[in-house]
Amino acid sequence: MDLLHVPDVAVSIPLLSATITSSSCSSSSSLGSETDDSPVNSHRFELRDVKYQLPCSPFSGFQSHKPLAVLSGHVGSVSCLALCGEFILSASQGKDIIVWQQPDLRLFTKFGQGDGTVKALVTVGNKVFTAHQDSRIRVWKVSRRSENVFRLVDTLPTTKDYLGKFMKQSNYVQTRRHHKRLWIEHADSISCLAVYHDFIYSGSWDKTLKVWRISDLKCLESIKAHDDAINGLVACKGIVYSASADGKIKAWGKEGTKSSHSLKGILEGHKDVSLNSVIVSEDGKWVYGGGSDGYVMGWEGSSNFVSWKLVCEKKAHQMAVLCMCMMGEYLCSGSADKSIAIWKREAFGQICKVGLISGHEGPVKCLQASPLRVGEGFMLYSGGLDKSVRVWWVPKYSAQKEDTASTPMSTEKSSILC
Repeated sequence: MDLLHVPDVAVSIPLLSATITSSSCSSSSSLGSETDDSPVNSHRFELRDVKYQLPCSPFSGFQSHKPLAVLSGHVGSVSCLALCGEFILSASQGKDIIVWQQPDLRLFTKFGQGDGTVKALVTVGNKVFTAHQDSRIRVWKVSRRSENVFRLVDTLPTTKDYLGKFMKQSNYVQTRRHHKRLWIEHADSISCLAVYHDFIYSGSWDKTLKVWRISDLKCLESIKAHDDAINGLVACKGIVYSASADGKIKAWGKEGTKSSHSLKGILEGHKDVSLNSVIVSEDGKWVYGGGSDGYVMGWEGSSNFVSWKLVCEKKAHQMAVLCMCMMGEYLCSGSADKSIAIWKREAFGQICKVGLISGHEGPVKCLQASPLRVGEGFMLYSGGLDKSVRVWWVPKYSAQKEDTASTPMSTEKSSILC
């Protein structure tokens, strides 16, 4: 890992000494206490001040995004990122998950198990859920009391779930010709995960969306959601959005606490264009999808989330949009063209490009923004097919400077892979 060797200014931000709780529409990226019976959203922690070192120029007037570090250590392409209290987790095609310590971004530990790429990960309470190419979800308990901080505690579907269903023929579904599986099993790689309240949602290349209860890890539903692979999931305000290679984003919701999920609406993308990523604003009103044609599309949802209308289409990249994340009024998109675009959300769901970041030597596969305020901006983490995790500081651009902030910034001279 290399940090920038430039004159710097210390920016103090609060960081939880044991854990930090952050809320978002799509998932919970917080750690609970060391015991399993602690509430997921526990706030029994003490704040301490840490220092991030940011370049001191320019801090007056117009500010540009800054590269802060390049984190290397993965043996394969970086496939997903997640915040986990004071840690940043990055996973790769090499099956390894690296835990980076904030704020100094040092390698804290590694963990991982299973066959194939780690495709997605989310954190809930003191547990980490990882989705794998071998069609399994693994559950890890996080505890500082143990030398093995990230300890594997279960695999989904659980043995208990299997034993309760394998004897009954009606629990089997045909996944391909002459082959059947239990409906609680995914038949192909699990590509994405999302968290909402008491549930984990998993999307797969087998075209299904499954619902898991966090308390007992039981699979509650399996939905034949799309006509092609599911690439992205996000949940907000009781609605789960699934983005698929069939060119559609579908919205799923429940009528009551005991009912099953049903289709609420279909957000149509461009014809014959895969939708690779989906994100939602914090209020749930605006939904954005990233397509393989390089476009970012935006939809406005009705007040009761029963209908959506297309409100914007932007040619965001020269190649496919592979990932997106949102931080307040800012939307970030990563692409196969190796760049990251920064967009500012405006009235009526419109977006305006305010920055373009370059530096990755391969397609940008995943993005994660930190909710912690750093100076007049936020931290952005990106993972790429170049096997690196890169750390950026992104300012909150002023409206007067939006049209002049799209100049690409290279990190060739300021960041070096170790």
